[in-house]
Amino acid sequence: MRKTRVLTGITTTGTPHLGNYVGAIRPAVEASLDASVDAFYFLADYHALIKCDDPARIERSRLEIAATWLAAGLNPERVTFYRQSDIPQIPELTWLLTCVTAKGLMNRAHAYKASVDANIAQDEDPDAGITMGLYSYPILMAADILIFNAHKVPVGRDQIQHIEMARDVAARFNHLFGGSHEFFVLPEALIEEQVATLPGLDGRKMSKSYDNTIPLFEGGARLLKDSIARIVTDSRAPGEPKDPESNALATLYQAFADAEDTVAYRAALSAGLSWGEAKQRLFQKVDEQIAPLRERYETLIARPADIEDVLQAGAAKARAIAAPLLEELREAVGLRRFRAPVTTTRSNDSSEPAMPVFKQYRESDGRFSFKLVDGEGSLLLQGAQYPSPRDAGQRIVALKAGDAAFPADGESLGDGVDAEAVSVALQRFVED
Repeated sequence: MRKTRVLTGITTTGTPHLGNYVGAIRPAVEASLDASVDAFYFLADYHALIKCDDPARIERSRLEIAATWLAAGLNPERVTFYRQSDIPQIPELTWLLTCVTAKGLMNRAHAYKASVDANIAQDEDPDAGITMGLYSYPILMAADILIFNAHKVPVGRDQIQHIEMARDVAARFNHLFGGSHEFFVLPEALIEEQVATLPGLDGRKMSKSYDNTIPLFEGGARLLKDSIARIVTDSRAPGEPKDPESNALATLYQAFADAEDTVAYRAALSAGLSWGEAKQRLFQKVDEQIAPLRERYETLIARPADIEDVLQAGAAKARAIAAPLLEELREAVGLRRFRAPVTTTRSNDSSEPAMPVFKQYRESDGRFSFKLVDGEGSLLLQGAQYPSPRDAGQRIVALKAGDAAFPADGESLGDGVDAEAVSVALQRFVED
C-alpha cells in the first residue's frame, strides 16, 4: 500500500503553547498512528533565525519543542523526526529553487506585504527592517516540503498561500528541468476544519507575535490556571446570558472536549454561567488532558542528551531520502561530476545530422534509467532500470566509450530501430 507522506514543522522561537499543541502537535501525533501515513515532523530552526536573533532563546526553544513532541506521544520509530538544520540538502535545494522563482511571486507573499504596509503607514522606507530571510521565507518553506516530496502539509489558513507558492515553484522546476519526468510532487494544504487556529488571551490568534499565548507545560498547572484566568471577557455579571461566539472560552473548551461536553458548556454560558466559573471549568478540562503529558515532558527535558540521540537518528533517516533526490536535482541543472564527456553547444550544420543525446531520468518507482535519442528526438535505445543515478550514468559512459555491448539485459531498441543504427549513433560519441 502506497503511503501518504505528511510533513509538519514548528518554528523554534519560543515556548510551546496550547495553540501549537492543538493546531499542530496533537493532530500530527494522531496522524502518525495511521498505517497509511508516512509522517515527517521537524524543528524549523532555520526559520527561527528569520524571527529571532537571540541564540540562547533559539537553543532553549529547540529543546523544549523536541521534548514537547515526544511527551505528546510522538513515536520516533514510526516517523521521521529531525531538526531542519541537520539536513544540509534543505538549504542547497532552497538555492536551486531561488534561481527559478520569480521575484514577483515573492512580492505577493503575505508576510512581506504586511511588513511593507506597516512601514508605509509609519512613513518609513517600504523595506525598512526587512531581511532577505523574511522576503525569501516561502522558498525555504517550499524546500522543506519538496526535498521529501510531501503529499500533504497541515497548516493554518494563514499559511495556505505558502503551500500554493511551493506548488508554483515545484511546477516551474519540473517544467524547466524535468521534461516528461517530474522531480517534485505538488503538495496539498491539509486544514483541520474544526480547530484550525486557537484564540489567545485577547481573542486574536494565539501567537508568540501577539504575546497572547497560554503555555502548554511551562510553569505547570498553576501558570496554566493563571493564564486562563487572564483571558479577556466582557463585563456581564453572573446570571446574565453570555454569547459563546463573542469570547475565546467556548472555542478553547471545544478544542479539549467532545461534542456533547462542548454543547453543555456553551449552554451553561448562554444560561448565565459566571466568567470565573467558566474559566475554572475550562482549566479543569484542559489540565485533564495536559497533566499526564506534562509529567513526561519534565522527565524528558531533564535528559537533553537522550533527545539529541533521537534527533540524530531521525536526521539520518531524513538525509537518506533527501540526498539521492538532491543528487538528481544537481544533475538536472547541470551541476554534474566530470565522469562523462561534457556536452557542448554547436551550431547546426545541415550537412551533418544533429548529435544523438542521452537523457537520464528517474522512474515513478524511484529507480533510474536513460534513453538514447537521435537528433530528431526519436528513441534509439531504452535503458534498463538502476537503483541509483550513478549506476545509470556508468552504463552511459561505457556506451559512449564504445566499451559495452547492446542491448544488454533490460534494454530495448526503439520501434523500427536496428542495432546498426544504434551502433552508428554511439560511434559519433567515440569520434567526438
